[in-house]
Amino acid sequence: MTPGSSLRLVVMSDTHIPKRARELPPALWRAVDEADVVIHAGDWVDSATLDALDSRSRRLVAVFGNNDGADLRLRLPEVARAGLGGLRFAVVHETGPSEGREARMDRAFPDADVLVFGHSHIPWDTTSPRGLRLLNPGSPTDRRRQPHHTFLTATVSDGALRDVELVALT
Repeated sequence: MTPGSSLRLVVMSDTHIPKRARELPPALWRAVDEADVVIHAGDWVDSATLDALDSRSRRLVAVFGNNDGADLRLRLPEVARAGLGGLRFAVVHETGPSEGREARMDRAFPDADVLVFGHSHIPWDTTSPRGLRLLNPGSPTDRRRQPHHTFLTATVSDGALRDVELVALT
């Protein structure tokens, strides 16, 4: 990445296809088509969604979740790491209870600048005591107790995470 350039990110998790929806929402597909990097924090449920995202993404960084079967676990890691625009990203599905999460993740991911996680379907954006940014995009297909289905967009520019936006799907 050259100085002054930026990477456009789309961050999602907990797609649960076909159990919670037949397919990803059109607005999410449009965002995927425009992104430089797509991050998925697990609970795909079907391989077809992985295949579709893999074929449409310029770069896919992804992990398996607790609802993913053996086929997905053979293809995806439990933890993924990627250098993106000068930042060190880690991706994992589960981080445990919300209480104490930041300190726990500081210890678990001392070499990461940004941690993307899923599992709860609850959007989360905090920074740990040592500066680790923790992001959960919610779910684009299963909102549970949340008001909207969601995913995140962001940019990485000059070694910084910028323009983090929670996108609410209608």
